[in-house]
Amino acid sequence: MTESKKYDLLAVGELLADLLSTAYSKDLSDAANFQRFQGGSPANLAANMARLGASTALVSCVGNENLGSYLINEVAKTGVDVSHIAVDPTEPTSLVLVSRTTGTPDFIPYRMADRMILPEYLPDELLAQTRIFHTTCWPLSMSPASETVLDAAKRASEMGVLLSLDFNYAARVWGDKEHAKEVLKTYCSYGAYIKISDDDALRFFGENSPEKVIDELLKMGAKCVCMTLGAKGSIIATADSDQRFFVPTKTIQVVDATGAGDSYWAGFLTAHLDGKTPEECGRAGVNLAALKLTTAGPLPAKVDRVVLYG
Repeated sequence: MTESKKYDLLAVGELLADLLSTAYSKDLSDAANFQRFQGGSPANLAANMARLGASTALVSCVGNENLGSYLINEVAKTGVDVSHIAVDPTEPTSLVLVSRTTGTPDFIPYRMADRMILPEYLPDELLAQTRIFHTTCWPLSMSPASETVLDAAKRASEMGVLLSLDFNYAARVWGDKEHAKEVLKTYCSYGAYIKISDDDALRFFGENSPEKVIDELLKMGAKCVCMTLGAKGSIIATADSDQRFFVPTKTIQVVDATGAGDSYWAGFLTAHLDGKTPEECGRAGVNLAALKLTTAGPLPAKVDRVVLYG
């Protein structure tokens, strides 16, 4: 029987304000007006799993102002435990300017409070209450959050907590690619489950051949790798098997693609918590992503887990 713990998922990382241009533009040079949204991949993943009935919490840091309060309140509405979100006394809440486009969006990150995740926010007592420890490339890219998250991941792994990483590498966020290679290799070496898109792979490895990318990540120490290929589907591999599982996408009419990746991984990890095989987890991810792609805005407040296995 699986040991009962307080949190199915502890998501660690950025909670920030996305300022998205209201009109379509070629890039930020001609984007004049913006609309504010709650952003941050770890927060979105925790929210999606909470919608599926999982117990989730977010460890993050915002500024001591009304924008930070707004972000905390938005996350709390989804059912995520926000009691571990810190408020930094001096750094303002982080922002990202994003252009609305039909292609790859232009964006500028303003890194402030999000990087102030400190060791005291991730004590052993919290890690011991957790089944999955999840983070992204964003907090791993800048001190002091980078050192804090790596240390917590190592301690969590030693406790038997499953590690998860959204390998959403972006040069504009990291700056120093050699530092990125060192940090991400260290995180993978703790036996993490990795989600990486073909776009992420091309930015980091300089190619997106699934076989080569998956092999590289397994060599870095990952226990499971899921590479998403957009409309082509996804490929899943584990360190204890030479077998590769291809999971096709569903034929649907896309309404809103925003957040599809976080939905996929939420479905995958929830299925893992339910004891499903990697291939079944991939199919669960596809099913939840399909629901998101056909839904304008966020997923419904409550999602029956039967959606994952239909």
